[in-house]
Amino acid sequence: MDNRKNTKFKTSSNKEISSALQRTPSPYPSPPRGEGKGEGRFGHWNFVFGIYLEFGLPARSLSLALNPENGQTHLKPTFCKQNAPAKAGIWNLGFLFLLLFILFPMGCQRSKAGITVAGSTSVEPFAELLAEEYMSRHPESHIYVQGGGSTAGIEAVITRAAHIGMSSRNLIGDENKLYTVTIAKDAIAVIVHPLNPIENLSLDQIRNAFSGKIQNWKELGGSNRPIDIVTREEGSGTRESFQKFVMRKEDINLGALVQDSNGAVRQVIATDPKAIGYISLGLVNDQVKAVTISGVEPNLRNVYNRKYTLVRPFLFVFNGEPAGAAKSFLDFVLSPPAQKLLLKEGLVPVLQEPD
Repeated sequence: MDNRKNTKFKTSSNKEISSALQRTPSPYPSPPRGEGKGEGRFGHWNFVFGIYLEFGLPARSLSLALNPENGQTHLKPTFCKQNAPAKAGIWNLGFLFLLLFILFPMGCQRSKAGITVAGSTSVEPFAELLAEEYMSRHPESHIYVQGGGSTAGIEAVITRAAHIGMSSRNLIGDENKLYTVTIAKDAIAVIVHPLNPIENLSLDQIRNAFSGKIQNWKELGGSNRPIDIVTREEGSGTRESFQKFVMRKEDINLGALVQDSNGAVRQVIATDPKAIGYISLGLVNDQVKAVTISGVEPNLRNVYNRKYTLVRPFLFVFNGEPAGAAKSFLDFVLSPPAQKLLLKEGLVPVLQEPD
């Protein structure tokens, strides 16, 4: 009995497809494997598919070689010399195209070599904005920006998983061996819901609220309702700066709601009139309200004049002095057009005084 005719595929089960392929050896010889430069390297795949057509034409074995070599993906068909019986059945072409759909983009991505920027979620939205502007000026470039937190970004640079790390805190310990550049300065804003009547708090009141010593807004001059604390995760540069500037030796209450990004904190505060949190000043919008601290409003002028003290640097971190594409991007970030863009977005530029 012809095994090929008895092989049935059900598109609803990949396991059955794989099992059927293993049980059914192909009676047709596969094309010889190439001995090119990319043979056996990462990113080199050879697949052989027997395509059998019931149109009375001799069928042949088709080899599709996906060989990303020198940053490019080549799709190369090669036919065997031996003919196959005309009506040998049909392999599941859907399975073939599914594999091509999955694997072809993998090779294409390798052709788009670029810069990976990772780290602080405070710096992330501004880095994305800068990357978009840079790529619009340099269409051949590719910059990939992702978050993860300041500590994760620094570690990514150390292990060379990223070309540039983003940090919203100063480096500590062995991290100081890395090459850092301040691209802007940012303030930490303490935020509440817009309907919260509280307008001003002292550092002591903020510290007591986040430590749990004060648990009701009434004790701060607000309504008689409990305080919902929202904080950032361990390893966050924003949290470490908040700990340094506000909490000092006090710990944040363990019952606080922990969020993994500035945007997530802002979203929680925007939907909870009882909540209090902290985010980058550059990310404050009309969904939340930034309170004044000891009568000093968090704005660019007060940050520049050092009246508002909850200020930290936004850093680009490199494993050694930047060069090549990374240096080109850094030079752009420090240029007047890019710094003006950061100023417009609410950060304090390093090249000029805000108006």
